[in-house]
Amino acid sequence: GVYIEGLTNLSTPKSSDALKALDRGLNARTTASTSMNLVSSRSHAVFEIKVKRTDTSNAQLKKVSSGKFHLVDLAGSERQSTSQASGDRIKEASMINKSLLSLGHVISALVDIESGKKDRHVHYRDSKLTYLLRDSWGGNSKTVLIAAVSSEGRDFGETLSTMKFAQRAKCIRNKVECSE
Repeated sequence: GVYIEGLTNLSTPKSSDALKALDRGLNARTTASTSMNLVSSRSHAVFEIKVKRTDTSNAQLKKVSSGKFHLVDLAGSERQSTSQASGDRIKEASMINKSLLSLGHVISALVDIESGKKDRHVHYRDSKLTYLLRDSWGGNSKTVLIAAVSSEGRDFGETLSTMKFAQRAKCIRNKVECSE
C-alpha cells in the first residue's frame, strides 16, 4: 500500500456525513498565493468513496454490491518563470510537477497499450498519486476528467499543457463491466 501522512479513513453511513468529511478535507488542503493564482493549490486532493450495498431480500442468498469513487483535484503545473514562485512554493511546484509527470507517463503507457503496443509496462508505482488511482485509469472503471484552463494570454503555456494532458487522457478506453 501507500502511506500518506494525515490520511483519514471514516465510515459515513449517511451521505451528509460524507459531504462533511469532504468539506473538512478541502479546508485542510494546502493553498498559497503565486503570481498566477491568489489561492493556488499546493497539493493534490484525493477523496475516495467506497460504497457497499447489501441485498437481503432473498433469505438464502445475501447479495453484496460494491464500488469505489475517486474525486480528485490535481494541483496545477506551474512554470517558475510564470508563477514567480520561490522558497517553499518552488519546492511544492517541483513535487507537483513530478507527480503530474508520473501521471502523464501512466496515461501515455495506457494509450500505447490501447493502440496495440501490448508490451508497455504501466508504472503505477512511480508516485503515490498514480498508485492510489491505478484502478481509475483503464480497466473496469468509468473516468471523467474536467480540465481547468485560463483564457489569459500569459497562461497560454500552462493551458496548452493542460489541454494536451486532457487529450491524451481522453484516448484511454475503459472497459466497464457490471457483474451480477
